[in-house]
Amino acid sequence: MTHPDPPTANPPTPGSGTGGPPVADAAAAGFGTAGPSIADPAAGACPVPRAETERVLLGHGSGGQLTAELLNDLLLPALGPSATTGPRQDAAVLPLGPLDLVMSTDSFVVSPLFFPGGDIGALAVHGTINDVAMMGAEPLALSIAYVIEEGFPLADLRRVAESVGRAATSAGVPVVTGDTKVVDRGAADKLFITTTGIGRRLPDATPSADGGRPGDAVLLSGPIGLHGTTVLNARMDLGIEADLASDTRPLHTLVRTMIETAGPAVHTLRDPTRGGLAAALGELATDSAICVELDEPNLPVPPPVAATCELLGLDPLHVANEGCLVAFVAPTHTDTLLTAMHPLAPDSRQIGTLTKSPPGRVQMRTLLGAHRIIDIPLGEQLPRIC
Repeated sequence: MTHPDPPTANPPTPGSGTGGPPVADAAAAGFGTAGPSIADPAAGACPVPRAETERVLLGHGSGGQLTAELLNDLLLPALGPSATTGPRQDAAVLPLGPLDLVMSTDSFVVSPLFFPGGDIGALAVHGTINDVAMMGAEPLALSIAYVIEEGFPLADLRRVAESVGRAATSAGVPVVTGDTKVVDRGAADKLFITTTGIGRRLPDATPSADGGRPGDAVLLSGPIGLHGTTVLNARMDLGIEADLASDTRPLHTLVRTMIETAGPAVHTLRDPTRGGLAAALGELATDSAICVELDEPNLPVPPPVAATCELLGLDPLHVANEGCLVAFVAPTHTDTLLTAMHPLAPDSRQIGTLTKSPPGRVQMRTLLGAHRIIDIPLGEQLPRIC
């Protein structure tokens, strides 16, 4: 999950691949205002769905364009003018005298609760640690709140609680406070967890969503698509026998190594969770007003992920991750950083560069040498993924 500071620029409009002002009405945005209609073949038009303006959709929690609209149009304006300025970040920086504290909060509603490589408990700990770390901070402590549905098996609750304890202890970030609520049967789906993390920014750490500069190298610390495809396979019982397991893990040690190696040359950090690498890079391209140029041959898509996505018609760039980060770094420090990263993240590599224009765009040089525009997902391809 990403957290405001909110964007200074609006997210790309559907299908545009570039940043720009919000479309004035639903019809201009590509949504019919009077419901589905029969296409006019001569006009080359296709039927489009009715725009939903009165109710929250599942896609509003996707981390894509609908999430940005919900934040920009409703949630952030309600907090006052100061909440609608600045880039979208994974956490907030709180300057307190000589210290820069960092704070982040996140909720986890993943279904199923248990999946190969992890569970909702470890995911909650790792996810919040990582959001704090993406601001160049050392996580110090966590809080955790459980919302439990009446009738939830105590054995499963114990399993989740013990996973939380193991994950926090292994990461060296203690859980210091929390809360527990039980709701009626049917009022929640088994178990929801909310975590908050607080950390202290490392010396010389200045990463920001608007810190990307033309010429920067785009680094990725590991394979993409593992978490989303693993959860989907477990949820839908697809019977895919490939070696799929979530990549959920804490990234704060890797971030500390990067900051100690390159300091302010690390311009931007982001963990590409909901919406995948496409959503993360799209937001960063808009906030930094730059163009992200990816090289498809350099993207690490594991064969089981590629096969699963091909079977289901998904784009690996849109699939959630929980154990890798993307960074914009000064080109003079690229080789040094990759050397420092490899012991902790052996699959680290450069996947692209930043250019000046067109600002707000993510595009990829394909295996055939053509260029493909990478859009931020509109809604929710994979709901309840974190």
